[in-house]
Parts: sequence; structure tokens; C-alpha cells
Amino acid sequence: MDVKVGDLLTMKKQHPCGSHEMLVMRTGMDFRLRCAGCGREFMTPRLKIEKNIKKITRKDEA
Repeated sequence: MDVKVGDLLTMKKQHPCGSHEMLVMRTGMDFRLRCAGCGREFMTPRLKIEKNIKKITRKDEA
């Protein structure tokens, strides 16, 4: 899956704050994501994130 820094991910499951959108801060074996709702940053394994992505919005398209 082609996820780049700056992409906005729409996830299948929501963050505890209620937002479904996450901003990609860093990629690699782990992703550093920032919640678009509350601004919290966290790191999660690539496999866990890739299976929960519903839609990818590039920063060029937004």
C-alpha cells in the first residue's frame, strides 16, 4: 500500500475522540499518526494500520 507523509487516512474504526481521520507524520515499519480530531500523536505497526484504512486522501488532492 502506498502511504506517504502528509496523507490523510480515513479509518474503518474511530479514535476514542470520535474522529475517523488520521494524518500521516512518519512512515516505515511503524506509522506515526496524528488524529485530525483531537491532535494526539501515536505510533502503530504498519500492518495494523494498512488493514484498517478505508480511504487515502493525498495532500495534493485536498
